[in-house]
Amino acid sequence: MADSHQSSKSGWHFLCRPSARYSIMALIGVGFILGILLWEGFNWGLEKTNTLEFCVSCHEMRDNVYQEYKQSAHYSNLSGVRASCSDCHVPKDFAHKIIRKLQASKEVWGNLTGVIDTKEKFEAKRLEMAKSEWGRMKDSDSQECRNCHQYDAMKLDIQDKSAKKKHEQAAKPDSGKTCIDCHKGIVHELPDTIE
Repeated sequence: MADSHQSSKSGWHFLCRPSARYSIMALIGVGFILGILLWEGFNWGLEKTNTLEFCVSCHEMRDNVYQEYKQSAHYSNLSGVRASCSDCHVPKDFAHKIIRKLQASKEVWGNLTGVIDTKEKFEAKRLEMAKSEWGRMKDSDSQECRNCHQYDAMKLDIQDKSAKKKHEQAAKPDSGKTCIDCHKGIVHELPDTIE
């Protein structure tokens, strides 16, 4: 018993004695506070880059896809619910969000180097960009779509026959179908040619 008491006492002594200038306890406390501030700053930055204002801050997005988006039901509709860019293009869970943000650094690089800085260059890359996004959505089983749209919440009885049939088939777990298979171009213009 005396040994464990002596051991904990020497542990506290180590934490409370001064380093060159400050106690280990003070350094740990400052480190903890700095860690919280850095983490909060990181999360603040993640959320800032999810805003519509950030997404359309470069003219490539503002002049092209943003104009298309403003004409869609995801921007303006009877219910007044608006899906912003990040609702469709950024996963909600942390791990996939970070992966997507890292992938988006390629888009920032494209902006900085002028890869799509004119309407003509943008249109020339539209198919490549669309295929990349369609592939990402297919791989995630259109999770971003399903954050808002769920098969069991659909009123299939008031949908037209074709939509009802396709939604019933897609809702089956083994169908291999996902939203993006049928809903390409729902918000943004389709490329001139789809391979």
